[in-house]
Amino acid sequence: MLYALFNSLKGLDFPGIHLMSYITFRAGISFALALLIALIMGKYVIRRLQLMQVGEVVRNLGLEGQMKKTGTPTMGGILIIISILVPALLLGNLSNIYMILMLVATVWMGVIGFLDDYRKLKFHNKDGLKGKYKITGQVGLGLIVGMTMWLSPAITVRENVEIENFGNHEIEVIHKAENVKTPITTIPFVKNNNFNYEWLTSWIDNPETATTLGWIVFVIVVIFVVTAVSNGANLTDGLDGLCAGTSATIGLALAVMAYLGGNVIYSSYLNIMYIPGTEELVVYAGAFLGALVGFLWYNAYPAQVFMGDTGSLTLGGILAVFAILIRKELLIPLLCLIFFVEDLSVIIQVVYFKFTKRKYGEGRRIFKMTPLHHHFQKDADPSMKVALPYPHHGIPEPKIVTRFWIVSLLLAALTFVTLKIR
Repeated sequence: MLYALFNSLKGLDFPGIHLMSYITFRAGISFALALLIALIMGKYVIRRLQLMQVGEVVRNLGLEGQMKKTGTPTMGGILIIISILVPALLLGNLSNIYMILMLVATVWMGVIGFLDDYRKLKFHNKDGLKGKYKITGQVGLGLIVGMTMWLSPAITVRENVEIENFGNHEIEVIHKAENVKTPITTIPFVKNNNFNYEWLTSWIDNPETATTLGWIVFVIVVIFVVTAVSNGANLTDGLDGLCAGTSATIGLALAVMAYLGGNVIYSSYLNIMYIPGTEELVVYAGAFLGALVGFLWYNAYPAQVFMGDTGSLTLGGILAVFAILIRKELLIPLLCLIFFVEDLSVIIQVVYFKFTKRKYGEGRRIFKMTPLHHHFQKDADPSMKVALPYPHHGIPEPKIVTRFWIVSLLLAALTFVTLKIR
């Protein structure tokens, strides 16, 4: 809105009128505004949630300090969503297809998370919204994003190409002359870092059919990424500040990638594909990071408010869609490794428990408790058969969270490093 207003006044000559043309300026203001909204509204939202008796119902699982969290207001994800949407709507270019998709993803996943939390609190049902409905919502968002990227003429890329100068044997990176519509993405360890999903269907004789099937494969991958990352973030939200801090690190890494990939000069210098229009996502990322930092003010240990599924499902969906839009979805397994490890820990625990119960007549466990962060928090129980009892004594919650943050920073750094190893 403000962006459109300032854009319409470009013809006037007064100081500062052109500042809104700069991505970095709008991103900085977006970050600051989101942070202020979260800080100022935080106390009001917490107080309202307390008056509405929207408190967390905690089961006694034998974790240190766990029962003290009973009654702490949940659904604080509403604060995150508002703090993202207001700056994005005010400072973003609302005609940009990438910005539109991010706003849709935010609202879409926010509604799913809100319904999940609402059912938990309304009916005192710990499971909340049935899994099939959550999966349906996540698949729906994946379809919207994937099909839009396939069919929208505004979403194109310009592939990077290396040309060797035989005179001095230097390598020059250029981008192809025209923007093209193709299901191409970024992968590490290979020349130019590019992978085209159409290569998977190139064995088909009919080029049009091969291209169509390539896009279908891409849409399926999009659906899988959105579902996996959203659920992973949801499982990671188990300790004060854990999901918010980890998501902020991932969001910062994706923001840098969006800025570099949306600038033809930087993308040429770094030998990565140029994606016109994605630089606008940096403005959204500014709001995203500001909202998370502001939320951490109240969510850091000991938490005054929890984000609930309203926040965690939304954060996962946002990060997944953001990565997909900048063609970095295949880097997600490394960048979001904490989310996937949390997912896998639950899956491995359940499968192993059922297998050992059939084989030995009693279920056994790999971890002391899942998701994985609770494994580090829980004391070892000699009566429980656990394959990995280490650490024998639970680690304090703030230390676990800080260590997970450090690991997420390391993963973000490694993600960038892999793009230069070829």
